[in-house]
Amino acid sequence: MNIIIAGDGEVGFHLAKSLSFDKHNITVIDANQELLKMIESHTDLMTIKGDSTSIAVLENANIGSADLLISVVHHEHINLMTCILGKKLGAKKTIARINNVEYLTAENRELFQHLGIDSLVCPERIAAKEIINLLNQTVATEVFDFSEGKLMLFLIRLDENALVLDKTLNQIAKEHSNLDFRAVAIHRNSKTIIPRGTDTFQKNDLIYVITKPSGMNELFKLGGKVKIDIKNIMIVGGGRIARKAAISLQDKFNIKLFEINKERCFMLIEDLDKTLIINGDATDIQLLEEEGIHKMDAFIALTDHTETNILTCLHARKFGVKRTIALVENIDYIDISQNIGIDTIINKKLITASYIARFTIDALVTSIKCLSGIDAEVLEFLVKPGSLITKKPIQKLDFPEGAIIGGITRGDNSYIAIGGFQILENDKVVVFALPEAIHKISKLFH
Repeated sequence: MNIIIAGDGEVGFHLAKSLSFDKHNITVIDANQELLKMIESHTDLMTIKGDSTSIAVLENANIGSADLLISVVHHEHINLMTCILGKKLGAKKTIARINNVEYLTAENRELFQHLGIDSLVCPERIAAKEIINLLNQTVATEVFDFSEGKLMLFLIRLDENALVLDKTLNQIAKEHSNLDFRAVAIHRNSKTIIPRGTDTFQKNDLIYVITKPSGMNELFKLGGKVKIDIKNIMIVGGGRIARKAAISLQDKFNIKLFEINKERCFMLIEDLDKTLIINGDATDIQLLEEEGIHKMDAFIALTDHTETNILTCLHARKFGVKRTIALVENIDYIDISQNIGIDTIINKKLITASYIARFTIDALVTSIKCLSGIDAEVLEFLVKPGSLITKKPIQKLDFPEGAIIGGITRGDNSYIAIGGFQILENDKVVVFALPEAIHKISKLFH
């Protein structure tokens, strides 16, 4: 595909880097010359310095031949204008990053489509939804649903309580027949392993698992995990993600929200009538103690400063808070943040990439999740009639190295992938894949 990305920072850079694995022709438009130099030094992508709302700049990027125009700068009005102009100048499909949730109503989406914007992505809304899911499913540190919950992706850290420590997958399969879940990846010492039968689970491994709803209890038992009851939540930061999350959570949980900006506090009061809003600095340990941090079940740090979010989560851990979630915008900090005790990392760049990546794959992808802390994705493919994936049972497929099938949904039923399973047209297939394997996988479903 010919793809043009308009960005003004790391979101555009990360998106361009992740899509470059699939051999697309990618052009990046950015006003920051230093960032463009960094992109050029790390990739083979074409770069253009300039304003993406300039017709001359878009034409210089060969907009008339673009299969996809993606605009992800921080100011949504620039993204909207870029996509409107791009569509008029010949781009086949356009995607704009927005901040205003009001734009996402069915009526407004239709309006934007008439203007030439095919799809809208709001990272803050998706991030808030992830936080809500994590607090409703407290055993895992990352949760994602496929096919309306018929299959689920869980991330679990193995500690000393895990019953699978020092056992191979083959041993576990012999001891527990007909398991309704499958480990699709092990993240260990900053490396990602796609597990085979002889691989052994070790303490502190991060395990990515595809499970049916019926397999959850056995999964948690073998993983040594116990559900945490959440009643009291402390949120740091009053930005868009915090506001959206608190609105959804305040009817179910007791929430205290810290915001250092007094004007923003007054704005939050309008929507958060059941949330206690505190105008104060959450890095003040004495203030946290006075507000009862030791009584909290969950601590969520969502300020604009990654370092503040990491630091306050570590303080919360010290006071015995059971669950910590941090907004970490610097991708380089994700791995270390997970290793020093923060349960869950939220990253808007990965959220944006997850949404947009499906539009760049030849096969029909119904859902995709870019994983935090590792360079990998979990995709759900809809199997088209005549696809290569339907020609042989799973064990006889020439499935690319760096990828593994986790599960299959067929109508109202879901199945964990085993060697003799035959995939049929119209099935939905969940696949874990490293970046270099995604292009090869899509050929099997195309």
